[in-house]
Amino acid sequence: MHAPLISPTTLNSALQQPGLLVLDASVELAAARFDGDYRIASGRAAWLQGHIPGAHHADLTRDLADTTASFSFALPSVEQAAAALSRLGVGQARDIVVYDRQDGFWAARLWWMLRSLGIAARVLDGGLRAWQNTGLALAYGEEAAAQHPSSALDISARAGYWASRDDVLAVLAGQRQGTLVCALSAGLFDGSAITRYARRGHIPGSLNRPARTLFDDQGRYLPRQALTQALGTGLVEGDEPLILYCGGGISAAATALALTLLGRPNVYLYDGSLQEWAADPALPMTTGAAPT
Repeated sequence: MHAPLISPTTLNSALQQPGLLVLDASVELAAARFDGDYRIASGRAAWLQGHIPGAHHADLTRDLADTTASFSFALPSVEQAAAALSRLGVGQARDIVVYDRQDGFWAARLWWMLRSLGIAARVLDGGLRAWQNTGLALAYGEEAAAQHPSSALDISARAGYWASRDDVLAVLAGQRQGTLVCALSAGLFDGSAITRYARRGHIPGSLNRPARTLFDDQGRYLPRQALTQALGTGLVEGDEPLILYCGGGISAAATALALTLLGRPNVYLYDGSLQEWAADPALPMTTGAAPT
């Protein structure tokens, strides 16, 4: 099985190989101007304006999301995912690489989703920025994406990847073992920053491990030792369940990938994250700094 990350030069050398499928998972998420200001848009328009040659745009806002849920980016049903992935050519692919325009956060989300369906993929380390910084060319418009034949996908959901609101409540009640880890910035965690979500703060008892601290200034994942330091040795070397969350299950997916790079088992992603949690006033939230 491939390692979770691939470099731009390695991907470039593989572009002409049969069976390679490159997916652009970009989503446009606007900066919040006030509390509750949550605005997203498909990244397809930006994909048309420039992407890795042959890449398809994978829409995490609609095709690969349950749009009937109360929060964005909700995990789709297996049937919906299979249909969308089949249209993208996943059924014919022997090697799948995912990237985005935002250093890999959205790519990590799609990578985690694929992994939970038993589909192996790799994330382009550093995303489209790293590709361009390496001096590699972009393609433009619809014509650049090669046509992959659609074929039915026989996939099923695998246990051990996702957590629900009830799972989080069980941890808070002491009915389930687990450590809650928030991947948002310190300002969002402690409630001092404007938030996109219905309430400021975090789920009580959470640790704070901002996902942005896991990358270098070029948007690439830190080396192993630095990743371990950023996440905390106790967190990395333990084996208790970790339930990761953020605002919409995106930054938390980047943290999940980092933990996977370090070989950490027993990692779960809370799909609803604060979009779901903060919207329910009956669910507890708190502000202030996290324990170390």
